[in-house]
Amino acid sequence: MASELPGTDDLDGSDVEAYLASHRQKDLLRLLTCGSVDDGKSTLIGRLLHDSQLIYEDVLASLEADSAAHGSAGEGVDLALLMDGLRAEREQGITIDVAYRYFSTARRTFIIADTPGHPQYTRNMATGASTCDLAVILIDARHGVLPQTKRHSYIASLLGIGQVVVAVNKMDLVDWSQDRFTEICEDYRSFAKPLGFGQPYFLPMSALLGDNVVDASGNLGWFDGPPLLEHLETVDIDASVELEHFRMPVQLVSRPDADFRGYAGTVASGVLRPGDEVVALPSGLGSTVERIATFDGDLDVAGPGRAVTVTLVDDIDVSRGDLLVTPGSEPQRAHDLDAMVVWMSEAGAESGSSYLLQTTNTVSNCTIRNVRHRIDINTGAHEQAPGLGLNDIGHCVITSDRELAFDPYSANRATGSFVLVDRLTNATVAAGMIMGAASAWDRTPDAALVRQRSEISDAERAIRFGQQPCTILLTGLTAAGKSTLATALERELFDRGKVSIRLDGENVRMGISRDLGFSTQERSENLRRVSEVARLVNGQGLIAIAAMVAPDRDVRQRARDLVGADRYVEVFVDTPIEVCRERDPHGLYAMADSGEIPRFPGVSADFDRPTDADLRVDTSTQDVDECIDAIVRMLTERGFLRGQNTP
Repeated sequence: MASELPGTDDLDGSDVEAYLASHRQKDLLRLLTCGSVDDGKSTLIGRLLHDSQLIYEDVLASLEADSAAHGSAGEGVDLALLMDGLRAEREQGITIDVAYRYFSTARRTFIIADTPGHPQYTRNMATGASTCDLAVILIDARHGVLPQTKRHSYIASLLGIGQVVVAVNKMDLVDWSQDRFTEICEDYRSFAKPLGFGQPYFLPMSALLGDNVVDASGNLGWFDGPPLLEHLETVDIDASVELEHFRMPVQLVSRPDADFRGYAGTVASGVLRPGDEVVALPSGLGSTVERIATFDGDLDVAGPGRAVTVTLVDDIDVSRGDLLVTPGSEPQRAHDLDAMVVWMSEAGAESGSSYLLQTTNTVSNCTIRNVRHRIDINTGAHEQAPGLGLNDIGHCVITSDRELAFDPYSANRATGSFVLVDRLTNATVAAGMIMGAASAWDRTPDAALVRQRSEISDAERAIRFGQQPCTILLTGLTAAGKSTLATALERELFDRGKVSIRLDGENVRMGISRDLGFSTQERSENLRRVSEVARLVNGQGLIAIAAMVAPDRDVRQRARDLVGADRYVEVFVDTPIEVCRERDPHGLYAMADSGEIPRFPGVSADFDRPTDADLRVDTSTQDVDECIDAIVRMLTERGFLRGQNTP
């Protein structure tokens, strides 16, 4: 095995400098291995380093001695011990801590994290994944997709890892079966479709024997893809780098003498050049970049991950903990955060619990105001829970005592992440990913506000209008026929002498929701605003008709709660997606397929099919009149189309 740097035997001093300089110019790929217990994660990394001749001779000699004492590979060298450094790991044959190895090839340098597979140490896996660009998810070919495989995949998705290699290991133990490999790939695709991994790379291998790790396998002639190392050397990792919006947390104000004042930090995203305009937050003061200084001299440009000291033309107030950003693309600012949380403490979390919240640049006091739901990692279902326990993943609303500047984690991992710290023990209890500012659903009106009551009673309005107020939500995929039905229902009710107001999704977005986009949070806020309007309308005795996609089951339930279950009617326009695609007048489905529209319900984002809708209609098999007849019949049966004294 290699005991020297490859290719350096005959280099003189200048050649060594050139050699080292060439290595500094290589791309860096941070990756992790994860999966269930005994899927072969540590063995894979050991084999990768061994077959690439990247293990020093003294390390190999020590490994051979340890294999004799603790190994599980018979008379051979147990390569898993290269990563299992803790005595407890070697005695138990499992990985407990996160082990890191640095290595380099001619094309790229790597930092690889071997994360534990046991459910008890899921928190360690989340820690290892937090800085990675790619995940190698191992699956034992004998056992297939296991719960811990799903848990680790979900966490990798949650932490923004877009590149995934699904390594189906131990193929030698299933006689190199192509059918078994195909079966596992289909199972994993079915589970991982909502996770947003794009196109996972599926790879059959045997880490123990070295098949398809560094060199292609002669036992897997039916597989024509590159082995693992070649894929790692060539996979594109630049697509996920945020280069548009500059962010740099200030870690230190440098004053070596009276003539120099610089702001030191690591560029979190975007690029910076001398002459660029920047704004310091939270003060909002702006200036121009004068220099970008480093230990090796000034730079003409600095990008993500680069540690620099920035000097400004103007002497503005910038302190440690401030954030330098691009003018016009400032991050969001709020006290209340909507966040996904991976709980890492044996002491559980409950609503009302208080912690320290530490972001990339600030520390503040915070309270978990609400645990919205817990994620069932096997099904992806949202479970109602009073709190979170060890290794649970949940959706929480967190309130900070100071205003925080942040980006959604999906847009910027550096400024969209945080940890929660126990104030007494100083232990990290949770890792959090910010989804956005907390939804207005959870905000409590100012205590000084008093709801004003009308002098006209509900009974008087019912007699005047000959109806009982209600809100009808028509939900379904884009182009399912919701707006068509809402318009026809409005006409039918008008012809019957009833009074209604139609809140069409597109019309709303041209008015009260014109400031909203189509993210999960903005769709939620859009439905909240419509529900608030509908409640006001119902309070005046009118019928509200809302036509919206409303893809999230939990948000629809919130609309039901806000309007009132006795006044809420949900109609599921259950038109097959194939029909919706054919009808699509604006080509939105095609744009979603090509990636032009991200997170499009039914294509690149979930649409939670209603399971408890008051009525289901299908405009592919029922014409408009049939659908309207069914809706009116249901409204009549529930008494909404009768006045106070009408039988």
